[in-house]
Amino acid sequence: MSSSYAIVECGGTQYRVEMGVTLLVDRLPEDEGSKVSLRAVMYRGDGDVVLSAGDLEKVKVEAKIAAHERGPKLRVFKYKAKKGYRKRAGHRSELTRLEVTDLKKLSRKPAAGGQKAKAEGAEPAAAKPAPTKAEGSAAKPSAAPKAEAGEAKAAGAAAKTKAKPAAKTKAKPAGKDAAGGPKASGGSATGAKRRTSQRKKES
Repeated sequence: MSSSYAIVECGGTQYRVEMGVTLLVDRLPEDEGSKVSLRAVMYRGDGDVVLSAGDLEKVKVEAKIAAHERGPKLRVFKYKAKKGYRKRAGHRSELTRLEVTDLKKLSRKPAAGGQKAKAEGAEPAAAKPAPTKAEGSAAKPSAAPKAEAGEAKAAGAAAKTKAKPAAKTKAKPAGKDAAGGPKASGGSATGAKRRTSQRKKES
């Protein structure tokens, strides 16, 4: 028995199936001997586990209807205490026996004709012509504005260095006159009289 197996869904119930196994499912409308396809919800084989819906579409599980059967009888008994109510019934499920005949994962390869058509349909990208010297010179921005900006910057720096603020002149302290006495700060009449009287004393 192969190591690959799948989990299939049939009639709202999931079953674990392998190649050549048989299983009982709810009654199917097909006749005996016909083949049916089962929907896989999981597949495992050759160390590969498939769970995604896109990959499960490649898993193929086919089974043959071996026979239509009926399940065992189930006894149903109902009663009500102290009422004398007793009721018996039975039930047998309608089943179908399936035999798995094919279990594999398909490998979908693109057709060779499709690849050729793609190769023929793909057009090479048009090569762009190399720009001429005149176009290249026109595309490049001229260096004249940069030179003018540099000259203006240099002129501004020179103007800054020339226009230095004038040095502040410090007020000199009041000097002394020829006789060594302090100079008169005012120009008033009393100051003049004092100077003349001092000169007369010195002479």
